[in-house]
Formats: sequence, structure tokens, C-alpha cells
Amino acid sequence: MSNTQVRGSTAYWPSAGLLGRVDDADRGILLGLGHRVVYPAGQITIREADTSDFALLLLGGTVKVTALAQDGREALLAVRMAGDLVGEFAGIDGQPRVGTVTACGRVLARYILRSELLECTKRYPSIGLALSASVVAKLRTATGRIVDFTGCDVLGRLARILHHLAVIYGPPGRNEVQLPLSQPEMATLAGAAESSIHKALRALRESGAVVTGYRRITILDLDHLARIALAAGAGESPAISPNT
Repeated sequence: MSNTQVRGSTAYWPSAGLLGRVDDADRGILLGLGHRVVYPAGQITIREADTSDFALLLLGGTVKVTALAQDGREALLAVRMAGDLVGEFAGIDGQPRVGTVTACGRVLARYILRSELLECTKRYPSIGLALSASVVAKLRTATGRIVDFTGCDVLGRLARILHHLAVIYGPPGRNEVQLPLSQPEMATLAGAAESSIHKALRALRESGAVVTGYRRITILDLDHLARIALAAGAGESPAISPNT
């Protein structure tokens, strides 16, 4: 279940997540908030438009954040992993949920009420700053996706999304990263038809950058994937030969 990396006896938390942005003392405070919950695969933990106001601090596993488009289709907004805080928007402003959060596999988390979260940030300003920084990072990522997609074909968009997720959640110093994404989910993240994603994935597989399996994609060569993403951003035809 856990995608948290361990160095010796110390857990590694990705720097993009809330737990990776604080020091050991503040991390201990956050890990003591709320109560422990475990969700099975497929369990909806937060539902769009609901008025609940708790947040979930992910300790293990992966969740996806989705929302319904006007035509009734499900749009995948984000993927969150261990170290991330999800549901914090409602946990901060008390407004209805903007998306649905679903467990992708078994998930372990801390269930934190809004009142407890706000009291914590008031009592420990460093945690409040880290929380603000993590929210800003998510907004920057959402804005960056819009900018990055301008002028990119499907292969370029997919390469950029996979590279971004791998850099954020992958183990440091490793060139191989596994992401729990199905092809339909990749299609919604890239804003493309599934048939187009199939073609893009085939090109990435043939280049040696990735391999795919049931509801997962393994990036074999992060550096090569970065070159493909960079070429797409420069308006070039992405070079998919692993030797270029």
C-alpha cells in the first residue's frame, strides 16, 4: 500500500507534500492530529459538493481527485500520494467540496477535522506557512498545466504530466518510477481521447521510456522522458529514440 520511501528507519516524504515541507518536530505534530483511518480500494473518501469539512493527511497509498464536467463525464483533476493533505480547501474555508477523492488501492490516512486543522495552524505558524505553500504549489501546477498544454500535441502533454508526477512522487536519485494510473485516467489528465493516449503510450513504450500494465505505468527512463517533454515545450517534434 505505502508509496513512502524509507531510508534506514526514517521515512522519506516527497518535498511537494505537506509532510515533506515541515521539520521533524512539526511533522510529529501533524501526525498526531485527528485519528487513523484506512480506506479500501475504490472507496470514495470525499464527495464533490458535499459540505463536510475534514481533511485527510495521506500516510500511505494513492488517491485520485475527480469532478463531473457539464456533459456528465468524469474529469481527473489530480493524483495525490503519501505526504499530501487532501480536502484542505474545505478544511480552510468551510465551502462545499470542489471534487471527489477516491482511493486507488488501500489508503492509510489521518482524518483531521477543520477545527483541529485551523487550531493547529494558529498555534504553530510554521505549519500554517507550510500548508499555504502546499496549496500554492497545487495552484501553480494547475496553472502550469494550462500553459504547458498550449502548442503541445498529445505525446508532449502526456510526457510532461508523467514527468511531473514522477519528479514529485518518485524516489530521489532513481530514474525508474511507477505511477498507479490507468489509460483512461491518463487521457483525462492530458485532455485527450483514449485512442490518442494509446498512440502516445505506444510511442513511449517503443522508445524505451515506459512500460504499461493494468492500472499502472512504469517510467523506465526519467531522463529520456524529460527530453521528450522538453522537445514538446520547444515546439519541436519530440525525439523518441532513447539514444538521442
